[in-house]
Parts: sequence; structure tokens; C-alpha cells
Amino acid sequence: MDIKKISNIASRRLTLPPTGGVGEGLEGLGEGLSLADAARQFVEAIGERRVFAFYGKMGAGKTTFIRAICETLGVTDPVTSPTFAIVNEYKSASVGSIFHFDFYRIKRMEEAYDIGFEEYLYSGSLCLIEWPELVEELLPTDAVNVTIEVQDDGTRIISFAC
Repeated sequence: MDIKKISNIASRRLTLPPTGGVGEGLEGLGEGLSLADAARQFVEAIGERRVFAFYGKMGAGKTTFIRAICETLGVTDPVTSPTFAIVNEYKSASVGSIFHFDFYRIKRMEEAYDIGFEEYLYSGSLCLIEWPELVEELLPTDAVNVTIEVQDDGTRIISFAC
């Protein structure tokens, strides 16, 4: 997978080439840097930040990129989308607990309150949130927005500001 890292003072962009098919997320990408290298660059950039909101259309590769981030952090358990469970917890020797949320299925803000979402956000643990549009009013002001955009040619652009 070819990845170009374009940095400036306020934000970073990782450009990932086309996958060759719809629904493949970020996997199966040609030559150059690997997805693991992109995740490593992301992890190096996050510093002490703990809450990350991943924006992107269905099939953009949010779960795939989160899986790569978790693997970079030493998670050995399977990393899957918590679409039905809403939250999965993974253990990392380097950062402790990692909470992976998927709010695609919730219909009301009360559902986030019911799972104790705010307690997770302020636990000091890493929180990786898919479909954050549905819970934005609960996110801390220092949450980092991560956007994955699929271009017309299938290229993915991952943008974030840390």
C-alpha cells in the first residue's frame, strides 16, 4: 500500500491508494508502506489524546484502520466492529484498555447514556468511536476528529488534527 504522509502544523493526512473493490475497507492495497505503517504513524501522532471520533461513509475503512491501530498498540484479540454490542474492549500492554464504539445502530442519545458512554470517555482509556455523529454533543472538546474519505478513484484520505 502506497501511503503519502503530508504534514503541516495543524493537521496530518495519510493517502491510501484504491483497494480494487467496494467494501474492502483499506486492505489489499498494492505496494509501498503497509497499513501497519500508516497506523504506526497515526499512533506516533496522537500523544496523550484519548478520544478519537472516526468519520466516514459506510465501507470507507473505519474499522479496518481501527484494527490496524489496535494491532500497532499490541492488541492480540480479534478487533471487530461492535455494531451490535455498541462497545468492545481490547487490552494493550502499552496503553491498557482500549474501548471501540460503533454508534451506527443507536436511535436515541439515551442509548449512549444507558451504556455509560460518558464514563468511558473520561476513564483515561483510549476511546475509538465510529459513527460519532450520533453522540457528538457528549464528546469532550479535545476529542480528535479523524475523517476517512474515499475518492472517486478509490483512494482513501485519512485526515486528523492532533
